[in-house]
Amino acid sequence: MRRSMIALLSVSASTLALGLPAYAQTTPATVDDAAQAAVPDDIDDPIIVTGTRVANRTASDSAVPIDVISSEALSSSGLGETNKILNQLVPSFNFPQPSISDGSDVLRPATLRGLSPDQTLVLVNGKRRHVSALLNVNGTIGRGSAAVDLNTIPALAIERVEVLRDGASSQYGSDAIAGVINIQLKRGSKGGRAQASFGKYITTVDGVQNVTGLQTVGGQPFLDSADPRTFAVNTNGERKARDGEFTTFAANIGIPIGEGFINLTGEYRDRNATNRSAADIRPNYNRPTAAFDPRELTFNRLSFRYGDAKTEDYNVFVNASIPVGDFDAYAFGSYSHRDGLSAANYRQANNAGNRDYSTITPDTAPIAANFTALRPDGFLPLINTNLDDYAGTLGVKGDVAGWATDLSVGYGRNSFDYRVENSLNTSFGTASQSDFDAGGLAFRQVVANLDFSKAFEVGFAGPLTVAAGAEYRNENFKIRAGDTQSYAAGPLFRPSVVTTAANCITLVGVFNAGNGVCSFPGRAAAAGAQGFPGIPVSAITNRSRDSYAGYLELDTELVDGLTTTLAGRYEHFSDFGSTTNVKFAARYEFAPGFAFRGSVSNGFRAPSLQQQYFTTTSTNFIGGLPVDISTLAVDSPVARALGAKPLKPEKSVNLSIGATANPLRGLNLTVDYYNIKIRDRVVLTENLGAAGSGTAAVNAAVKAILDANGFQSVGAARFFINGLDTTTKGVDAVISYRTNISGLGNWNFTAAYNHSDNKIDRRLNTLGPVAAIPNIVLFGRVEGIRFTDGQPSSKLVLSADGNIGDFGITARTTRYGEVISPDAALPLGAASTSLTALGPDDQILSAKFVTDLEIRYTFAKRFTLAVGSDNILDVYPDRRPTGARPASVGGVYPANFQYLPYTGLAPFGFNGRFVYARVAVNF
Repeated sequence: MRRSMIALLSVSASTLALGLPAYAQTTPATVDDAAQAAVPDDIDDPIIVTGTRVANRTASDSAVPIDVISSEALSSSGLGETNKILNQLVPSFNFPQPSISDGSDVLRPATLRGLSPDQTLVLVNGKRRHVSALLNVNGTIGRGSAAVDLNTIPALAIERVEVLRDGASSQYGSDAIAGVINIQLKRGSKGGRAQASFGKYITTVDGVQNVTGLQTVGGQPFLDSADPRTFAVNTNGERKARDGEFTTFAANIGIPIGEGFINLTGEYRDRNATNRSAADIRPNYNRPTAAFDPRELTFNRLSFRYGDAKTEDYNVFVNASIPVGDFDAYAFGSYSHRDGLSAANYRQANNAGNRDYSTITPDTAPIAANFTALRPDGFLPLINTNLDDYAGTLGVKGDVAGWATDLSVGYGRNSFDYRVENSLNTSFGTASQSDFDAGGLAFRQVVANLDFSKAFEVGFAGPLTVAAGAEYRNENFKIRAGDTQSYAAGPLFRPSVVTTAANCITLVGVFNAGNGVCSFPGRAAAAGAQGFPGIPVSAITNRSRDSYAGYLELDTELVDGLTTTLAGRYEHFSDFGSTTNVKFAARYEFAPGFAFRGSVSNGFRAPSLQQQYFTTTSTNFIGGLPVDISTLAVDSPVARALGAKPLKPEKSVNLSIGATANPLRGLNLTVDYYNIKIRDRVVLTENLGAAGSGTAAVNAAVKAILDANGFQSVGAARFFINGLDTTTKGVDAVISYRTNISGLGNWNFTAAYNHSDNKIDRRLNTLGPVAAIPNIVLFGRVEGIRFTDGQPSSKLVLSADGNIGDFGITARTTRYGEVISPDAALPLGAASTSLTALGPDDQILSAKFVTDLEIRYTFAKRFTLAVGSDNILDVYPDRRPTGARPASVGGVYPANFQYLPYTGLAPFGFNGRFVYARVAVNF
């Protein structure tokens, strides 16, 4: 019986291109003979292992919504990255692709049901996967979270993905507030698959003009009358791009070992960078006189790099199981290495970060007439990231005194190291390095699980399944410092001091008799490596914590058609104390093929070690201007001076109500409503002290606190707070139809829809020491709008997948709903202090349809050639506005809107059409 059950779990879940419903199954070529023999005639309804511990629960019998995505669905895309593929397939899954966001360019976060990335638990073979060391801290979706890097898991290693769209903290522990993504690895004991693919972007960059040169009068360029910050230019239509070449090689093979197996997958991915920047037509060179520098006419205006980072990945996965007496010993593990190269903002030749301050005295004010460039043409800092990720789990399972028993121990580690290249530390002038080791992060997790389950006949309509277990988890987070020059202030940076007028003269400073401050305008060079200032020695961290948990779950069919689940879990964290979470779920089939279902549960998420202790400084462009912003550990003195307090756990209540219908063979419908309330959400504050986070008076007061605590070279700061009480509610609806069309083969048609709404119920603006600063808000307008409206409020996926003889077709179109991208400028007039009103530079991105098409041809029964295009119609998000704002508003749009034409909140990225070819062989 146990062997048959294991074989059943090996069956592929779906051939749907969308793959959302758990129906329309086919058996993959790699399933072994034993598994094939165990497949029933009707395989429209697969057995699931997520959200229940009942041994034979199917997807349609589940009391909570579960999407099952097959290996075939994962392979019907040219994108090659698991996160991007899931974004195509799962309406409630969102994966924007920001750029110029430091480490987030290479390790991008994804969300489920509009919640934070760290509120979705990721399992591999039912065991908790470790999160990344990187904390996303810049202006991206998932800001302030550390999440699992799904792109370290090659699609070819995956048998199927089960997405549980329901709160599951009582079943799986902390982090499962939004739901669970359970990745089931392939278990084939013979045969395999090898494939290679190549693709690139062939696109016309919508709304971005191709600049052929500057307009001149008498050989001199001149400024545009519509926007005097930029040159008047010549253009010849929209810019075309041919870049982002993406090559993948992957192989999966099953090897029998007695009655067991070893299944191996290896993958190599090489992705070149894309660039969707517009020409930067601002004056690049210093202009001490009325004449422009003649180099303006020949300077390469495509100086920014805005798009996907260059990455090179090596991924290896192994999954194995071997019978040992009456037990099965199993193991699975992975190793991933990624080299990433992304760009920061270009530093123009006339930028203060490129000034040689050694050519002026400390008391000399920097002006155009005394400007000397360290790099004659400016420079583009590059951020080289090195990611290593490895994990392993060992376990044994079998029957102990009639109880199905599973004992396992798992280890996972993720490290993320930074190197800044082609840069400089301005405060060291000509003595600066050009390349810097900027430090690194590491996260480690050890998990031990012991699980028991047994079915009892107690007189109900079905057996009572009792499951119980325990879990121990240890986590560790480390921060490593970089080179001294990567973070230090050199001799060309000197902070102001309070002293006497005579001593100020000796120091060659400028004395202010009103306050006794001696300042040094000629020693105001920026400190730290340009682009990504390194991690200082003061930020070195080595923190650990433990947690212990026990759970009990009861599952039965009380009467015919009524299935119920009751689960409870106790968990204790060494740094946050204890919590108890409970879940009740039920499904009632009131007529054959028709059922209602629902659940109610509470949840818990302890703040991560990264959220408590992460420390770094990075450069953000706010309102078009560069600002060095420090992310502070909650317990640091300067964070406490700005109002930081010890973090508390998040607590949630999750309600789900739905219905399922199977009125015809092959036709399945599901509709589920969800309502998730979360208290004390852990969020990253505004960039306090920077434009957009408050009035000029508020920002000046914050800057004074930073200066008083030794952060004179930093323009703004942020830290984590329990800042919000929120409500997330929405609807998921899926309809799928599997049919055989005479003469046209088998076809699967799917329509899937998600609508989600995030609402801030209350801002917990506990100010502490900064309460004396009038009108300061820790989590304000920009972060609030990004939180409520920075992801699509709706997403619709329509797909068709079928075969006509030896030809296969996958066609899919996805509608991404409206998104609001907030910017720094405050709302106008009386709304200037509003936390919800839109400002003059906030952008409303209209809904867009993105269409994908793939055609496959199978020959000699084992070879498949596929050609296709993702975003075949070359759709882009709305371009940012440029130049003068409408007369009714006044002023001009930020300068960076001109050369960075799209917001990083675009839900499908901004790379345009991707075309590809793939060849595969099954053996």
